[in-house]
Amino acid sequence: MVRGTCGTLSRHYHPMSHRPLPPPASASGGFLKSLGPGLVTGASDDDPSGIATYSQAGAQFGYRMLWTMVLIYPFMVAIQEISALIGRVTGRGIAGNMRRYYSKWVAYPVVLLLLVANTINLAADINAMGAAVQLVVGGPAQVYGALLALVSVVLEIRVSYLRYSNILKWLTLSLFAYVATVFAVHIDWGAVLQGCLIPRFTSDAKFLVMLIALLGTTISPYLFFWQSSAEAEEVQNNDGQEALRHAPQQARAQIRRIRSDTYVGMAASNIISLFIMVTVAATLHAQGVTEIDTAAQAAEALRPLAGRLAFLLFTLGIVGTGMLALPVLAGSAAYAVGETLSWPIGLERKARAAKGFYSVIAVATLVAVAMNFTHLDPIKALFWTAVVNGVIAVPLMVVMMFMTSNRNVMGQFTLSRSLSVVGWLATAIMLAASLGLFFSWGS
Repeated sequence: MVRGTCGTLSRHYHPMSHRPLPPPASASGGFLKSLGPGLVTGASDDDPSGIATYSQAGAQFGYRMLWTMVLIYPFMVAIQEISALIGRVTGRGIAGNMRRYYSKWVAYPVVLLLLVANTINLAADINAMGAAVQLVVGGPAQVYGALLALVSVVLEIRVSYLRYSNILKWLTLSLFAYVATVFAVHIDWGAVLQGCLIPRFTSDAKFLVMLIALLGTTISPYLFFWQSSAEAEEVQNNDGQEALRHAPQQARAQIRRIRSDTYVGMAASNIISLFIMVTVAATLHAQGVTEIDTAAQAAEALRPLAGRLAFLLFTLGIVGTGMLALPVLAGSAAYAVGETLSWPIGLERKARAAKGFYSVIAVATLVAVAMNFTHLDPIKALFWTAVVNGVIAVPLMVVMMFMTSNRNVMGQFTLSRSLSVVGWLATAIMLAASLGLFFSWGS
């Protein structure tokens, strides 16, 4: 998906090609080991807040919105691949490049809003995880959420990046709870296929709001920052690897790896989203239950309708995906703040060598925990998160598109025309979603 001085490079890299690719030579262990930032980013997109959104879509509209996950997929791939290329080509994350090549007044407001949105999202996810544990064992949900958040922070601070990235990859297996849940209930697969392939629009205000919510959940700024910074961290912490601007001979293998990683990660994200919507549509919607506010409510409602196995699988998935999402939310905020302020950053660094970076992780998580001991309404909090993300997403995507078309930033690895077109289409879709959000908010 990039242009280079070598014509063979551009021929091997087309964003919409579906030909299978061999694992890169530098993967040292094959395809599975080559998966990393893209897989973790995609899996973290199915966080408890996202699960709540997908559950609401399934409960309210049955199978009628499944097509959105199919439609969104290529745009998710494009924008996340662009994010990854920024980190791998330059050796810096998005915020670091914004600070270096653009005015600080471009970077500061975006990073501040990202920090606010991620903290609110952290609070909502911690709330959902605590509520999920409470459903299974009883007791105080806030305490369970706080303990899980504490475990997440300790792991981020005490475990090296290379080991922690492997932990996060293993946590993606928690997503299979939703695959198993589907097979624990009766599904009309003909209706599912129809829902995936035939787009159906209505003029209903609830439909518009849900469509906007699904777009905002799947294409979110914190995912851009995380994947870009994670790629930069991979460069810094693997012997022999360099930013592609300075080591173009590594480009073929690394670009293939990024492409495979991102395609697989985003596919996993959207397939799991589909399974969640299908499960809820087949059970709650089919029984006339159309109002679901949280992931925990969806799990609880499944118990009498789909049985204890489906309930347990759904509930365990909430906790597992939450433990995957917390470090991505807190970490993406820390990378963005640290790069903007020129702090030492990186999960591979010891805490004493990156005090500011780890302080952002700890403080954001602690503030999120504290919010859950107040009278915070998690649904209103998620609404405001969507508003903030809508404010950030479009200008950030515009900056990213200009950044990756700038030879001063990307050297010979500027975007190809095909990836540029898909990236700008993704930006236009998010602009429409953001305008729709504000329109629905004001109506």
